[in-house]
Amino acid sequence: MESLGLLRIVVVRGINLVVRDSRSSDPYAVVENGPQRVKTRVVKNDCNPVWEEALTICITDLDVPIILTVHDLDTFTGDDRMGDAVIDIKPYVECLPNQSIALSDSAVVATVQPSKDNCLACESSIFWDKGKLKQGMVLKLRNVEHGEVEIQIEWIHHSGSRGL
Repeated sequence: MESLGLLRIVVVRGINLVVRDSRSSDPYAVVENGPQRVKTRVVKNDCNPVWEEALTICITDLDVPIILTVHDLDTFTGDDRMGDAVIDIKPYVECLPNQSIALSDSAVVATVQPSKDNCLACESSIFWDKGKLKQGMVLKLRNVEHGEVEIQIEWIHHSGSRGL
């Protein structure tokens, strides 16, 4: 399939993640989109890990879900799941054609409210930062007792992509 562009996902941090070992967890995050799979490093013994890692995936179809899953690294057994969330980029993509408008840094272009149709834990802003359109999100993890992950997304046009 032809590329529409690249999406940079900065996995900033985990917030109040569940304990999967005796006292803590060794979490890492995985982002999947179709056959693509990228992951952060493991942060040892921390239920509030700070990753600050940029992961990049190629977007070929806006209807293919982008899934973020948090796992606990286990040495002798399979890694434990610590929850998952869908990263909804459609509100962000809808703002991309407006990129040609010159706005000051930190200018908010749009906001997205949490709903039953997304995994947002709180209001999310789509904003300008150094001439680039970005969106910050705090995702509420599903299929787990509690936990959130803070991310930031940015669209990257590249040569050879057909664009949106």
